[in-house]
Amino acid sequence: MRAVQVKEFGGPEVLEVLELPAPQPGSSEVVVDVEVADVMFLDTRLRSGWGQDYFPLSPPYVPGGAIGGVVSAIGAGVDPAWLGKRVVTQTAASGIGGGLPIGGYAEKSLAKAATLTEIPSGLTTQQAVGLAHDGRTALAVFDRAAVQPGSWVLITAAAGGLGTLLIQLSVAAGAHVVAAARGTEKLALATRLGADEVIDYSDGGWEARVRRITGGGAAVVFDGAGGEIGGAALTAAADKGLFLGYGSAAGDFAHGDTDAAMTRGVTVLGLFDIVGKDVDWVGITDRAQSAVAEGALEVVIGQTFPIDQVRQAHAAIENRTALGRTLLTVGASL
Repeated sequence: MRAVQVKEFGGPEVLEVLELPAPQPGSSEVVVDVEVADVMFLDTRLRSGWGQDYFPLSPPYVPGGAIGGVVSAIGAGVDPAWLGKRVVTQTAASGIGGGLPIGGYAEKSLAKAATLTEIPSGLTTQQAVGLAHDGRTALAVFDRAAVQPGSWVLITAAAGGLGTLLIQLSVAAGAHVVAAARGTEKLALATRLGADEVIDYSDGGWEARVRRITGGGAAVVFDGAGGEIGGAALTAAADKGLFLGYGSAAGDFAHGDTDAAMTRGVTVLGLFDIVGKDVDWVGITDRAQSAVAEGALEVVIGQTFPIDQVRQAHAAIENRTALGRTLLTVGASL
């Protein structure tokens, strides 16, 4: 089978398309013939060698953590009814931790039967994969925020996969949205999705402008950018507001003065505070898929690349030119 392999840590140039042996399923696993693979910012960071303390990863490995396709083989302990079904799932290894280092950037990939979700007829495989990470995370984060009608919400990295969903969810809840991103194309996308105000955070003092627009700060801040941008966004939260820092698009989680924020009564939550063990991930995945199938939510797939252009896919994310989700098309019919 064809697969993308990282033989050594480095830039996009270390991604190579090779012929590798097809994986064989363990007792509780399946083989998925991959049609679409999700390409995440995390994939680019791991490829560079980042995060070894958190993700003990050793080349060579096949990257990719979420896939969509058809189940073509099953392990001895798996219900045969899964054979031939179109599914979306996390990969069994994703190149991280135990098991074979076969992630999703491959024509065939392993998945645990327990993680399989059948794709409903009203959803394309691309839409399902675009929701695989962002859909359930967006709903978990949004549920935790309890956004109120008429309140102000600030969303950073607003043109990314999560940001585009959070704009729509906030607008549907009756909130006023300030969307922060970088560049006219991203701001135009946020406006199309319903943001009341858009701000380019390459402009100095943008966080002060947010406070002016919102009349003292946003009641809820959804921070998908992290880093210094996230730190600035923290200062744009209203007194007694809520700051949810779930992203690291700027390179790391938010760098902010949490003590000063807490003195103002701001509740500061990180990703692991939000997505605890009590989240019903199966139920929340079904909710996200249903919302898209019914037309209540749009999955913004900004760019797709064939497997042969995987280097360009990673470069688009690292260069901050990508909009919404970035997908790798691996198989035939989508």
